[in-house]
Amino acid sequence: MRLEECYEFCRAVQRAHSRTYYFSTRLFPPEPRRHVHALYAFTRYADEIVDDRKEDASAGARLEALEAFEVGTMAALDSEEVEDPILRAFASTARERGIGQGPVKSFIRSMKMDTYVRRYPTYEDLEEYMYGSAAVVGLMMCRILGVEAEEALSHAEALGGAMQLTNFLRDVSEDGERGRIYLPLEDLERFGYSEEDLRTGRVNEAFVELMRFEIDRARLLYLIADQGMRHIPRGRRYPVIVARHLYAAILKRIEELDYDVFSGRAGTTFTEKLRVAAACAAREPGEILARGRARRIATA
Repeated sequence: MRLEECYEFCRAVQRAHSRTYYFSTRLFPPEPRRHVHALYAFTRYADEIVDDRKEDASAGARLEALEAFEVGTMAALDSEEVEDPILRAFASTARERGIGQGPVKSFIRSMKMDTYVRRYPTYEDLEEYMYGSAAVVGLMMCRILGVEAEEALSHAEALGGAMQLTNFLRDVSEDGERGRIYLPLEDLERFGYSEEDLRTGRVNEAFVELMRFEIDRARLLYLIADQGMRHIPRGRRYPVIVARHLYAAILKRIEELDYDVFSGRAGTTFTEKLRVAAACAAREPGEILARGRARRIATA
């Protein structure tokens, strides 16, 4: 494949696997948009290795596959020729936007944790995992978007963490089927909700209080992230704000479902996405070009 074909492949991967994030990614100008596609496809690649459901995909086999993935990634980052289109596109993005090996290694380390860590005793333990799985993705996005202020980085980490925690709350049932619990065990104990309750999908008062607590925690992270939005260059800020509010809307949807995340997947419709995008555009009067992109998406 030519390099541009590799980026197009990454776009197709994102479109197939992330309706919410793909919607907001389309609001970026073309130059950063292709890099966002590449970053998403790279992270999705690792997720697919971790969540491989083939019968012979043991924890050891998945860890071995992630180690091979890491070797290939580092080779690509070192400008070695690789055939994989996702690694080619991501390596090109990393070199062009100044993404070093540090955050990439942190990300892969957390992916490896998913092959042998099934429970997180405390929120601090979960934060260690989330730093690599989500916070560093926020840091890489800063590079892609040309964020220069150092004080913006902690806010980018918070946004990555907020989105990751939102995914955990939405996917409690799906993660449980894979034998993983991302809700800290100390929180389950605090509210009197057991792993057996979680396994059977029991929605009782204890679960509702547990979910309320975790939703409040996620919303606090979103508020911390909001304080750093001003550091994102104009013309690139609006899509991030849209993504932030679309993910936060998932929390509201969970509440509307009376916290029953076992019966169906909480999400937003395309109409709701357009409504959120319009509301964000109204709050960002300087983002004229972004509003034009939003209108084109609505009529596409």
